[in-house]
Amino acid sequence: MSVRVLKVSQDGSGDYRTVQEAIDAVPLGNTCRTVIRVSPGVYKQPVYVPKTKNLITLAGLRPEGTVLTWNNTATKIDHHQGSRVIGTGTFGCGSTIVEGEDFIAENITFENSAPEGSGQAVAIRVTADRCAFYNCRFLGWQDTLYLHYGKQYLKDCYIEGSVDFIFGNSTALLEHCHIHCKSAGFITAQSRKSSQESTGYVFLRCVITGNGGTNYSYLGRPWGPFGRVVFAYTWMDACIRPVGWNNWNKPENERSACFYEYRYCLFP
Repeated sequence: MSVRVLKVSQDGSGDYRTVQEAIDAVPLGNTCRTVIRVSPGVYKQPVYVPKTKNLITLAGLRPEGTVLTWNNTATKIDHHQGSRVIGTGTFGCGSTIVEGEDFIAENITFENSAPEGSGQAVAIRVTADRCAFYNCRFLGWQDTLYLHYGKQYLKDCYIEGSVDFIFGNSTALLEHCHIHCKSAGFITAQSRKSSQESTGYVFLRCVITGNGGTNYSYLGRPWGPFGRVVFAYTWMDACIRPVGWNNWNKPENERSACFYEYRYCLFP
């Protein structure tokens, strides 16, 4: 398979100055892997990868130096000049929105810079199949990482937040990832709606850290009544409440949600 390479640099030394300009240059119905090499910098603009713009790779040099950031919230969506952001509410407020399949990101930070207390403020929404993220960072407070639909694989990533900061109804494997609980809340809110759905999240050989406090964060709660999450071989520090899970104030969820911990270590 042939590979097309585009370069983004804010100083004008690349093919494009913004990530969105490079994505816009990829044809609809794309069938060629297109690697967009993003030079170090903080790119303050919403980013949208549309449906049928498939096979796009965003590649930075290191995640700390290549940051895609914006500050939309579910109640305040600013359609920045040149923005392709679509939708409203939580669904439309992602700083980055991916709807093209076979998307890959390497060494990139995805951030929603809205401050604590802003409500739902998504760093990235992924509504696409066969997507992968390697050595990426996902920064925010509430609803940071929206794994909405499809299948995703995340490896060696850092994900932070406080409330429901990994959520949605995709099928996702998160391997060797660092999960950081910034304040009281819930790590996951998986929204599987029936026992017939094959969706769910698996955290494999991950690390969960907190802010130094104890017993203030749950592993998750069911956004849908059949929410399904597994933590396996995952180190958890004392920020995790010993009870582990929350039923979202609906005792009936305890009969349908599937929450598991396998060979975990709760305290350091």
